[in-house]
Amino acid sequence: MTMYKMENNIKVKLTSEEETEVKAFQKAWADEAPNRRMKKLRQQRDALLVETDWMGNSDVTMSDAWTTYRQALRDITTQTPSDDALSNITFPTKPS
Repeated sequence: MTMYKMENNIKVKLTSEEETEVKAFQKAWADEAPNRRMKKLRQQRDALLVETDWMGNSDVTMSDAWTTYRQALRDITTQTPSDDALSNITFPTKPS
C-alpha cells in the first residue's frame, strides 16, 4: 500500500525509508497498547482507592463491605483489558 504525506498542501509519496519508519512507529504503537491499557486501568483503580483512603485512619473502623471493596479494587489488575475503553473490566460496586 502506497503511503503519502502532506507538504505545503501537496500530497507527496513517502520514500521507502520514510515508509519503513512509519511502519516501525505503527508497530511499536500497536505493541505498546496492552501497557497503555494497564496504565489506564491502574489510574482508574488508584483514583477509586484514593476516595476511600480516609477509612484507613486509626480512628475509623472500616466495615467488611468497604474492606472487600478496597481489596477488589487492588485485585482488579489481575483482569486484562481487551480494548482502550476497558469495556471488559468489571469494577466492584462501591458500598453504600
